[in-house]
Amino acid sequence: MIERLTGVLAAIAGEAVVVDVGGVGFLVEVSAVTFRDLPPVGAPVMVLTHLQVREDALQLYGFSTDEERELFRLFLGVSKIGPKLALAALSSRRPVDLKRALVAGDVAVLSTIPGIGRKTAERLILELKDKVGDLGLPPGSTVPGLTAPDDGPLSLARAALVELGFGAAEADKLLARVEPDQPVEAIIRQALGGKA
Repeated sequence: MIERLTGVLAAIAGEAVVVDVGGVGFLVEVSAVTFRDLPPVGAPVMVLTHLQVREDALQLYGFSTDEERELFRLFLGVSKIGPKLALAALSSRRPVDLKRALVAGDVAVLSTIPGIGRKTAERLILELKDKVGDLGLPPGSTVPGLTAPDDGPLSLARAALVELGFGAAEADKLLARVEPDQPVEAIIRQALGGKA
């Protein structure tokens, strides 16, 4: 198992990065949250990893925190949730907000994740509610954190851009230059270069 990579951030390839470790470039898929935490290309980097082994491929997924990686692994333990969907969930919200939604049984919040409908959200809650509590969030935790900036107009605009076909990392780049204290529609127009 490859637990982490320490080297130089050599390149950004869509929603993945290349980490150069001693002359070997490892392609690592990362969530939008981890992408935002990465240093610029050419800088030293350390990425925690999860190796997914399939018959036809070995795929590395990278994370900036242990919390994010543990939540990714929990998502993989749920039936019909693969690495791509788990990464999409982690790209939509910070791990602490996902944990709060799971503990609180908030189907509406989980259903906003691209690729996760109501039934899948209910299955995630059923299978992970107790396990997430064991990760440090006390059972019965409320959901006040879900009104934080990650769940405001900026988050909804990000989800809309992803639905329009932008990659998570690309949507984050577009939203980095907008004024977040405005309606969702205005944020989207500004991100796409229109008048807000």
